[in-house]
Amino acid sequence: MNQLTSSSALPFFRFGERVEGYAVPVLNERAVRAAAGILFFAAVVSFMNAFLTANYQPTRLFVIIFLADMTLRMIDPRWSPSMIIGGWIVRNQTPEWVGAPQKRFAWGLGMLLGMTMMYLMVFNRYMGPLNMLVCASCLTLMFFETAFGICLGCKLYNVFNKEKAQLCPGGVCEVPIRKSPMLRAGEIITLVVFAAGVYVAAGWVKSTGAVQGGFDEFATVEEMGLTGVAGESDAERCEVPAFARLLGHEDQWKKHNNCP
Repeated sequence: MNQLTSSSALPFFRFGERVEGYAVPVLNERAVRAAAGILFFAAVVSFMNAFLTANYQPTRLFVIIFLADMTLRMIDPRWSPSMIIGGWIVRNQTPEWVGAPQKRFAWGLGMLLGMTMMYLMVFNRYMGPLNMLVCASCLTLMFFETAFGICLGCKLYNVFNKEKAQLCPGGVCEVPIRKSPMLRAGEIITLVVFAAGVYVAAGWVKSTGAVQGGFDEFATVEEMGLTGVAGESDAERCEVPAFARLLGHEDQWKKHNNCP
């Protein structure tokens, strides 16, 4: 049975576990995927809030949290909050050991994306196409990690390193590469039928009209007696910023900021 190195001999900061029988430091893939899912959920909530309400404050906070978490992972994954929580959630599952070096490379890419967002959005309060590209990249990386166990950043590891990645999730680093089974005719038919059903359902939903009621029935900020920022005229306060116009969020921005 594979055993971890004695905890008394471990340094305070290290990257990966030393497990008997494995030539490279390893990480528990189950904890890694759980941590990616935690960050992905928080990212989607904050980004959708920004998209729907034009309130970018939660997204700025998430960027700070994301960068701090990634920085701690690069130092030692044991001190990353998402890894701590994710590891605790899957604590009763059998560990799946994967190579740590390629994970560190992938997380380094995540940290660079986080630093870009920190500079653009947190410090400079800039919102534009570059932010959207960085956000989409982060979401894609985290989604593939948590949903499919595919580390896209790890695939780039082999491009920039002479020593190829070892112990990849699902054994995809094995040589020779195992051929994936093709979709069977029945599976293809099932997917086509399901897609057709979704198309029909979408047409029916559209034909039945919009849902009645909604947030418009609730009291507005003015009705609740709340006012804008002191010392700021309505014209200045309600000037739609460039990023909101660029994204087509003028109406959402005005509603969020109680502007006519």
